[in-house]
Amino acid sequence: MHDLVVIDPVTRIEGHAKITIKLDDDGQVADTRFHVTEFRGFEEFCKGRPVWEMPSLTARTCGICPVSHLLASSKAGDAVMGVQIPSNAVRLRRIANMGQIIQSHALSFFHLSSPDFLLGFDSDPAMRNVFGLMEAEPELARRGIRLRGFGQSVIESIAGRKVHSPGIVPGGISNPMTEETRLELLGGLDEAQETATMALELFIRMLDGFEREVRAFGEFPSYFMALANDAGMWEHYDGHLKVIDAAGEVAADKVPVSEYRTLVGEASNVDSYLKSPYFKPAVTDDGPITDGMYRVGPLARVNMATAMGSPEADAAQAEFKERAGGIATSSFFFHYARLIEVLACTEQMRTLLEDEHVTDTMVRASGGVNHRRAVGASEAPRGTLFHEYHVDENGILDDVNMIIATGQNNLAMNATVHQIAKEWIDGPEIPEGILNRVEAGIRAFDPCLSCSTHAIGQMPLVVTLVDSSGETVCERIRG
Repeated sequence: MHDLVVIDPVTRIEGHAKITIKLDDDGQVADTRFHVTEFRGFEEFCKGRPVWEMPSLTARTCGICPVSHLLASSKAGDAVMGVQIPSNAVRLRRIANMGQIIQSHALSFFHLSSPDFLLGFDSDPAMRNVFGLMEAEPELARRGIRLRGFGQSVIESIAGRKVHSPGIVPGGISNPMTEETRLELLGGLDEAQETATMALELFIRMLDGFEREVRAFGEFPSYFMALANDAGMWEHYDGHLKVIDAAGEVAADKVPVSEYRTLVGEASNVDSYLKSPYFKPAVTDDGPITDGMYRVGPLARVNMATAMGSPEADAAQAEFKERAGGIATSSFFFHYARLIEVLACTEQMRTLLEDEHVTDTMVRASGGVNHRRAVGASEAPRGTLFHEYHVDENGILDDVNMIIATGQNNLAMNATVHQIAKEWIDGPEIPEGILNRVEAGIRAFDPCLSCSTHAIGQMPLVVTLVDSSGETVCERIRG
């Protein structure tokens, strides 16, 4: 007899997914799978559209991180035209992406994950949400809300709207920044930086109380991939592709984003709409794709960077690496890395906003179709995002390929869930707090599957145990 545990849906993530855990006759975990159960088909319905429309179209892929798609798509549009965009357009795009990283990481940490840290993985699920956090830690909750609001105001000021913004386009930016806007954003940076510092210090103090989680939440070797600049420092907008292994050794470097296919392969899954990208050079013809498992996102970026590029974030990164013993291979450290990136964004945004050229009015280049294939890449909050377009002579799309960060983390998410289940599940009776830890392994990656209602903790969770004959052994319903 083999029991089956199904967590459907996974709560407090952005989108719809489920987890299946198979138990053997002794009640021990035999197999675990993370399934994505929604399908949207963006690549298909973009075919036949003009390439100039793609930033606006692909921003609709996600309401949480639209700037990421705006940037990757606009950079692909830049490449189709073969233009070098004005330097102030680069500056403004960077500021917008920092606003995106701040607001998305604030959502992930304060709204989705901190209820587990501050209220406890085993606390009442009716209170283990942002409202419970507001009751237990009102000042922290308020600061988290304001931090996210600041990031959204940055996006709005540059791109025109907080969500599905029209202002980042092929060739640069639609409108320059005014002096009034520059001063307004500078005025919000002090509190944003204070909140980032406070949250980082709080998380570090809590780490000692989560030794088991650090050890069992996806603690395994993998490759890490991210954009890097020529100096090897933290990068989120430009640069080339770099891959390191779990020991920090360089597995690939100086790879232009246009050649990403030399590094990234994609495998389909029969039980999930989410593909499983893998690091091609590590997989032999007859070897499993798990040999090429890699992680992207804040953990990869902070691991890989020789420095963050600003004083306080540099110091935080040095402590991060010291606590991790070098390269952090635990997925639990995704939360830690996010807060370091928020701190880096507040520091580096200040430098850009204090640049006297940030209000220059030349922010857009123009051109026609000069290249039939183009790739745009940017570091989304969750990791490296690729848009590849093939166009005809009129700029009409013949083919589209979008590789999303969440997909690139798919193999690692499955491995993380399996490790957590093996660590905590012992027998068919599974307490709610243990199920929450299994889900929390997915939350560590902050997967973006286009959903928002989970934030108030009311999404239903149905866990059913069935035997090999299909008979229900136990069922639990939450929400």
